[in-house]
Order: sequence, then structure tokens, then C-alpha cells
Amino acid sequence: MTTNRTLYVIACAAPPARRLSVPIKAAQRAGWDVCLILTPSAHRWLTEDAEGEIEALEQLTGHPVRHQYKLPSQPDVLPPPDAMLVAPLTNNTLAKWATAVSDTLALGLITEGIALVPIVALPHFNDAQAAHPAVQRHVAFLREAGVTVLLGEGGFTPHKPKHGNLDAYPWQAAIDALPA
Repeated sequence: MTTNRTLYVIACAAPPARRLSVPIKAAQRAGWDVCLILTPSAHRWLTEDAEGEIEALEQLTGHPVRHQYKLPSQPDVLPPPDAMLVAPLTNNTLAKWATAVSDTLALGLITEGIALVPIVALPHFNDAQAAHPAVQRHVAFLREAGVTVLLGEGGFTPHKPKHGNLDAYPWQAAIDALPA
């Protein structure tokens, strides 16, 4: 399928990152040209725990998988995004994003992206982490800034620690929330 719309899937180190082909294929079926950006920890997971996974994802998207800033003298290797999907979004990245920390490529893109493109965020963390008072403030702040945060009904519902269900992660809800 040929498309003129580019989606950046930005993935953090949470268990659903082991199934990134699911949202990539779903987004491609919906007409998106998908580029994948990983947090440094997610990149480590996929290079050290899943041999050949980065290469398979590059083949699936047709683009290099990025995980760190390029040098100023280096050209951009990805087309500019028309939208971003941050999934899985960890509590760590949520907190940094809501406070404008840009210490990784993934954070730099989503922090800047608030002013540039539609962003959908699909969290993944447990209910103990979700109970921290700052989490709801960060989610509310990002929602007020225009980010579609799929936490709660119709999105991700936090689970008990060490009881997550990868098959229940609502990838399709995130794809459906992207602009048409």
C-alpha cells in the first residue's frame, strides 16, 4: 500500500515492546508508512534479548530503527512524521515527557512533537505505579496539551505488579485513535 502519511511508533522498555510487529502491521494496514524509534532501554531489550529483532523490524518498516540522537552533521534518515504513537509508554517516560525532559531521541521527538503533530500515547505500567500521585497529574497535563492518552476505559488498564497480559494490550485501540 502506498501512503503519504508517516507514523512514528515510539516504544519504551515495557513487555509489549516485544511485540512491535503488531502495531506496525496494523498501522501499515491503515495506510501509514511506519518508522520505529526506541528508547535506549527498549533498544537494549531488542538487541540483547531478541537476536535479529531489530533487523526484522527494519525489514518490516523499510526504515532504520533509531534509538539515539544523530550528530548535527548527519542527515535525517527518516521522513518527518504526520503523527506519533507512543506505545508502550512507561511511567518513566511519562514523567520525563510531562516535565519536558529530552535526554533521549524518543523523548526529544515526543516533547517537540506536542507542538507539531497529533500524538497518541498508550501506557503500560502496573497499578502500584499508577497509584503514585504524580502519574495522574502527568496524564492530565499531557491531555491538556493535546495528547490522546489512552489510560483507563477504552485504553490500557494498569494490572497488578507482575501480572500483565501481553495478549490484552490494546494495540488496536491506539491505531484506531490515530488521525484518519
